[in-house]
Amino acid sequence: MDKRRRKQAKTVSYAESEEVSSIEWDFIDMTEQEEDLIYRMYKLVGDRWALIAGRIPGRKPEEIERFWIMRHAEGFEGKRKGRGS
Repeated sequence: MDKRRRKQAKTVSYAESEEVSSIEWDFIDMTEQEEDLIYRMYKLVGDRWALIAGRIPGRKPEEIERFWIMRHAEGFEGKRKGRGS
């Protein structure tokens, strides 16, 4: 019989995982230059948000990802049209 302790996989409960509420998903305003850079970088590196955010001073990876999702997700289409974008 094996007397060594076995490591158990650490599981994250649903309550411990970070979840963003819909209230926090306000539209993110980006300059035209920032948007252009995000699109070009996405074509090059994909969804490596930290890498993209490193090229835009003052932006966090989470902001870049949220911006990308809001621009490309069907659920946010009405919000974009309502803002004149």
